[in-house]
Amino acid sequence: MDKSRLASLDHLKWWERLSTRLTVSVAVALAIFLTMIGSTLWLSWQMEGAAAAINDAGTLRMRANQVALSLEALSNDPTGAATERLERQLHRQAFVLQQLRKGDPTRPLLLPRDPMVHAQLDQVTQYWHRQMVASVNLALKGDAAERYQIALPEFISKADLLVHLIEVDNAQKTFLLRLLQVVLLVIAIAGAAALIYLVYQWIILPISALRSGVARMADRDFSVSLPVQRRDEFGELSEGFNLMAKELKSLYVDLERRAEEKTQQLALRNASLSALYEMAAFLSQPREVEEVCRGFLDRIMRQFKADGGTIRTLDPRHDNLRLVLAQGLSATHEQHESCIKAGSCFCGQATRSGTVSIQDVTRIQAPEAFHCFDDGFHSLNVFQIMAQDEVLGSFSLHFKETRKLSASERHLLETLGKHLGVALQNRRLLGQTRQLAMEQERNLFAQGLHDSIAQGLNFLNLQLQMLDQSLKNDKIEEAKEILPLLRAGVDESYQDVRELLSNFRSKLGEGELLDAVCETIERFQRQVDVLVELDTEGLDEGTALTQEQQLQVLFILQEALSNVRKHAHASKVQIQIHEGVDFTLQVIDDGMGYDESALRHEAREQLGRRIMKERAARIGATLEQVSTPGQGAKVSLVLPILTSSHPRTDASENQPLQEGL
Repeated sequence: MDKSRLASLDHLKWWERLSTRLTVSVAVALAIFLTMIGSTLWLSWQMEGAAAAINDAGTLRMRANQVALSLEALSNDPTGAATERLERQLHRQAFVLQQLRKGDPTRPLLLPRDPMVHAQLDQVTQYWHRQMVASVNLALKGDAAERYQIALPEFISKADLLVHLIEVDNAQKTFLLRLLQVVLLVIAIAGAAALIYLVYQWIILPISALRSGVARMADRDFSVSLPVQRRDEFGELSEGFNLMAKELKSLYVDLERRAEEKTQQLALRNASLSALYEMAAFLSQPREVEEVCRGFLDRIMRQFKADGGTIRTLDPRHDNLRLVLAQGLSATHEQHESCIKAGSCFCGQATRSGTVSIQDVTRIQAPEAFHCFDDGFHSLNVFQIMAQDEVLGSFSLHFKETRKLSASERHLLETLGKHLGVALQNRRLLGQTRQLAMEQERNLFAQGLHDSIAQGLNFLNLQLQMLDQSLKNDKIEEAKEILPLLRAGVDESYQDVRELLSNFRSKLGEGELLDAVCETIERFQRQVDVLVELDTEGLDEGTALTQEQQLQVLFILQEALSNVRKHAHASKVQIQIHEGVDFTLQVIDDGMGYDESALRHEAREQLGRRIMKERAARIGATLEQVSTPGQGAKVSLVLPILTSSHPRTDASENQPLQEGL
């Protein structure tokens, strides 16, 4: 279609466009709805504030009567306690009056803006301070309390009138709110009807006309012409449709020729897609780098009938190109170009500037300086190997005859270079992933040893020192008492080894966390003479935590108790485990504590504290450790229950270590 004829269609003013009308209509309707909804929300807020004001105003009467009762009690028992209670009641009454005047948007508490309401509040406030408070002060000085009793009915009457005025204003707002809701309903119905009508007139009817024209054109009736009756986008579409019909009518004669050309282009694209699919399928298979490069080079040389080819990769510093694979090149060529500088020769230039294409090597300056010429190659094409905009190297195709690649062939080879780059990058990342997994397994194993076996051995070491001291002092009875502890320590160390192996082979199941906690506490109490109080809530029917999270929580508890045993010198430990909105674990001891600021400034943080932090971070929890010298220490773990549905740890993390154990 003639571009000048198409350009002539784009002449609509902005106010003539259908998009403008639709946008304006929707904006107007949205503005009306938002205004009405905002008004109802504002009225609801005012009514809520007025309801709070009614409640507080009603309490004025109650507190006035309470003051009267307190005055009677004061006359019967003039003690300091009665006077203090009376002063508190007066202070509370004054505070309520002040709140009614100032309001409190946070509750909300809002007094209506009606001047009568505010005037009545002024009367109530003045009467209270001038009459009621004055009467109380006289009664406190020894006068009779009858004056307060006489003024009380008048104050209650004024307070009742204040409540009545607020209720009347609130009732008016309630009526207005209902009226706005009815109006909003009517507007919604009318707007929906208007929108349906406009959509039918502006969109559905023109689309029906266009569909009818398309149906006629599908029957090869290229004489179809749509009436242009609108000055909007559909009018432009109708004009464009008419021009398209005329153009199709003129092009129908040479349709077969055009179809043949398109068929040839489609065949080329299919061939390119087939090559891409085959290469992608090959590169996605788990193969070694050399095998991947050999298969890649074999396929592109076979497809493009190349006589030679190379694949080179950049070193980590991107300074040198190393020859990974070569086919069709002489041994001298391979030896001299086994490692070249990036940017030198044609293969090195491609890594810096992109694709390099030499149609005839004999026409370049000093061709004898290049090994390609010595090997008898006349054409050379070098492409980048890329992965995510990073150049990893280059690959080349060498031809004995002069060969010029088409634009589509160059594009295909550039795409294949990106596929090869992604494959090579994936192999590198896979190696890094394996190395990282090995490091994580070693770290996890070290943490497991520290959490279990190291603690037991430390206990045995302490007991052996005590046994040695007892034997040196010939305290046989003490030695006999230590021997059962040593035997129990050895048994528990053996159990720790079995538990460590079990932890890497399996994890806690649903409902097993509480049993494991109790078992840990019992083992702790066998090691030290410390009173342990366990408080649990929400764990009677199991827990929402995943198995991995339960295991990490148990390890954190074990480490916290180990720190108490080794450092706290405590006599009592409180363990609180609650599961509600969040899962919380607290370990509180009454031991000697430590200086938190001094510990933070140490060059190396305590291993146990660091391990607990790492375990908490692994499951997406927050860990807080607080202590004051001489006042014990507290370890707090908070884990949102939402995290339990999306654990951050890898369930397969322990699998390689499990097999090794």
